[in-house]
Amino acid sequence: MATLELERLVKRYGTVEVIHGVDLAVPSGAFCVFVGPSGCGKSTLLRMIAGLETVSAGEIRIAGRRVNELPAARRGLAMVFQSYALYPHMTVRQNLAFGLENLGTPRAEIARRVAEAARMLRIEELLDRRPKALSGGQRQRVAIGRAVVREPAIFLFDEPLSNLDAELRVQMRIELKALHERLGNTMIYVTHDQVEAMTMADLIVVLSKGRIEQAGPPLELYHRPANLFVAGFLGSPKMNFLPVRPAEGGVRLASGDRLAMPEPALGTEAELTLGVRPEHLALAPAEAGAGLAGRVRLVEHLGAEVHLHVETGAGTLTLRTPGEWAAAAGDRVRVVIPPEACHLFGPDGRVVRSACRGPQRG
Repeated sequence: MATLELERLVKRYGTVEVIHGVDLAVPSGAFCVFVGPSGCGKSTLLRMIAGLETVSAGEIRIAGRRVNELPAARRGLAMVFQSYALYPHMTVRQNLAFGLENLGTPRAEIARRVAEAARMLRIEELLDRRPKALSGGQRQRVAIGRAVVREPAIFLFDEPLSNLDAELRVQMRIELKALHERLGNTMIYVTHDQVEAMTMADLIVVLSKGRIEQAGPPLELYHRPANLFVAGFLGSPKMNFLPVRPAEGGVRLASGDRLAMPEPALGTEAELTLGVRPEHLALAPAEAGAGLAGRVRLVEHLGAEVHLHVETGAGTLTLRTPGEWAAAAGDRVRVVIPPEACHLFGPDGRVVRSACRGPQRG
């Protein structure tokens, strides 16, 4: 296990700067996920840590030691790529052993590590097969096994599940998390999938345009997003956003409805954005007095839950509710917004009021 520290890390390609002074500390043994949209710099950052990209400025420290000038092979890391990158002419056993053989590891030690990795990843019966005889999930296990046998201080994963189908991705997520719990190594994992980030990470780092927007435990980021970008990126369906203006004792929506929100005092006329998650909204009958009047535009039945898309005078809202609802497209309803579930964001996108954590419907 080892800590990872990034201090004012910068990456430039010619005059174009793509990583802008990143600061980050990853504790020893953490499962840290870099998440963000395509082009946000997460893979570039991972490759800089791995030694596959040079550092333009700043410092990378592994276990307290500066590694900027160290070649990739001497950093004590092992990387699993999006493509499995297995040698097609070698058996699984040979693929697992190849890197250790190049390092001059004794044969008995190679055999021990290969056997242990195969047992851990449940690929013992595959050791004498070649990659073309393996499924996608089996090939990914072999690629992970090739990293495991090196017994690195830190594992690096660059979108390792993106080539798998949905069902296999879920299975491999569980297996990777279980592997982390068994090994206890520090793991840095890159993905654009916020579900993977939320379900696997101890520490999530949300990136946008080469900068860290927020870093912290998954539920902290979910319930206490620092800005509009993080609030909208984490969560599925995504957080609802409505334009509002400060009003006495709360805020006024575009529909003219007022929502009581006594703190903090919002003594300006600046335009704000109200954010509320779909699971925190409630549906009331059209004749009820509370809530925003609206019309159901779309109903998505997912079995365990239903997603309702409702048009209101304040904007379109998405609701997520467990079980089945009888609502159909065209129905008139009212949407109740609990003030304790609302976030407020200023004109610059930064949060000015966070919701109470995890409000529940009565």
